[in-house]
Amino acid sequence: MKKDYWDRVREGLSRPGGPDNECEYYPCHHLGQDCSLCFCPFYPCGDTRLGHYVPSRSGGTVWSCQDCFWIHRPDVALEARERLAGKGRPDRGTLTQLKSSLENKHSPLARSIMVMGATSGAGKTLVAAALCRILSDLGYRVAPFKSQNMSSSSSMTAEGGEIAQAQALQALAARVDAEAHMNPILLKPKRDDVSQVFVLGRPYRDMDVPTYYGQFVTEEGAPIVWESYHNLQRRFDFIVIEGAGSPAEINIMDVDLANIGTAELTDSPCILVVNIEWGGAFAYAYGTLLLLPPRQRERFRGIIINNLRGDAASLQTGIDELERLTGIPVLGVIPHIQHTLPEEDSLKTAGHDWKGITVGVIRLPHISNFTDLDALEMEPGTSVTYIGEPTALSRVDAILIPGSENVRSDLQWLHKSGLERAIKQRRGEIPILGVGGGYEILGDRMIGSPGQDGGGEDICNGLGLLRAVTHTNANESSSRQVEGMLASGEGIIQGYMLNDGITVTEETPLFLLHSKGEYEEEGSWNSQEKIMGTHVYGLFDLPEFRKKFLSLCTRTESAGEVLKIEESIEENIKRLAKVVREHLDIARVFDILEGN
Repeated sequence: MKKDYWDRVREGLSRPGGPDNECEYYPCHHLGQDCSLCFCPFYPCGDTRLGHYVPSRSGGTVWSCQDCFWIHRPDVALEARERLAGKGRPDRGTLTQLKSSLENKHSPLARSIMVMGATSGAGKTLVAAALCRILSDLGYRVAPFKSQNMSSSSSMTAEGGEIAQAQALQALAARVDAEAHMNPILLKPKRDDVSQVFVLGRPYRDMDVPTYYGQFVTEEGAPIVWESYHNLQRRFDFIVIEGAGSPAEINIMDVDLANIGTAELTDSPCILVVNIEWGGAFAYAYGTLLLLPPRQRERFRGIIINNLRGDAASLQTGIDELERLTGIPVLGVIPHIQHTLPEEDSLKTAGHDWKGITVGVIRLPHISNFTDLDALEMEPGTSVTYIGEPTALSRVDAILIPGSENVRSDLQWLHKSGLERAIKQRRGEIPILGVGGGYEILGDRMIGSPGQDGGGEDICNGLGLLRAVTHTNANESSSRQVEGMLASGEGIIQGYMLNDGITVTEETPLFLLHSKGEYEEEGSWNSQEKIMGTHVYGLFDLPEFRKKFLSLCTRTESAGEVLKIEESIEENIKRLAKVVREHLDIARVFDILEGN
């Protein structure tokens, strides 16, 4: 007997939720979709937010829901299954009521709010993360979003793409998996005027400032941003958007895709965050808003004063005057919050903090992915300090050379600054680790270079501390998540690899990585001189490698309770969200989200 449509709906209701990876059409809507309601119980719903009519092969029109992600969201599909399971075929009226009920809880198109800063360092990243967790705590499915982020520190998504670490942190706060749509455009600085541009997590090409703003932003950028936002909009209840820098950069306002451009593209209401610790918070807020054209200024529905050390009551007269001048309410005054959450950008790489076992990180001019060290910095009895002068290396207990966006230029800087000689003087005394570009720097030489013009081999000598040669090719960048164990058989490691070529080593391998049912040797380990190199980032997140690395130091202050980085970040996010919730008018935030 031929199955009718509702028979197929019932079959779906009887299956467990989640993706059907065995289906030849998966993913027909989006990665990670719930496939249990492949045959939608509401078809044809006629809801133009979810589908549209298309010409039929037999003439006339037929309802198409190819672009509908709503019923394939895990939360919507689960609730629909629970409401329909064990029942007969509902009539159309019952189904209409059920769809309306589900929509009240799970909107077919997410509502958004955009958090902008009057300046860089205003605290918008953490405010956005706090809002993600607050909304998640209330039972909503939330996604962070930043259309364009310039950051030397990236995180790997499950699909192997790179996004800014800030959006990965916000995804943790929202309790969802990080994905490339959350940060569709990532800029990694390589020189003062050139950045490597990543699109949807993948390397696109290097661009200078005129090319990026004059061509890419105006021609390709906006469609990329809109497609990613619209993808998230169809899968989440709320989207918390973070701006970049200030919305009042009047020199690039006509091509500013990261701030007002995104707000207008997504039709999002905005909140302005100001850091009162820097002084002049009221002037920052008023000046930022005054520089904006009236139609853009009208998008701002609230102001947050952030990072106060003191009594908020002392600000009240200033707040009243700011509200009178701007017509925009101050939603709250957030106190200074002590936390150990990973920080973005290189603002954290200044200065020294000498306590316990001190790991000296070479502050390369083109440093990248330095936030991989946050787990090490949070290890009890351990401090991480960033080194930019040779004399400081005499005081550290370990040296780490981090990733670099321009290895050749950073090698020249190491030589000119005297740090090359200082590093070599500590060989054999303390552990020296190179990660990513730092691994290539420790090796004998690099053959080829990113951006070469196709001529003969371009050879660059490294520090020669490891018998390793790296063959680089800018057109063969790769990224992937990895796991395995120390080659010595101790413990497990996991992380992600970013590399533009292949490193061939004569040293003992540092790791054995799982690869298609076998083990793949990775990295270099000179045990006699305690020098090691690897292309694996994030390797300090699990305790085994941290303990191995710190055990090579002469001091032993790190002994004691093993830190679990995931638990530490979660506790910090909870504390952040709790403080923000207590000092922010959440009811007004919901009014803004609802368009009131």
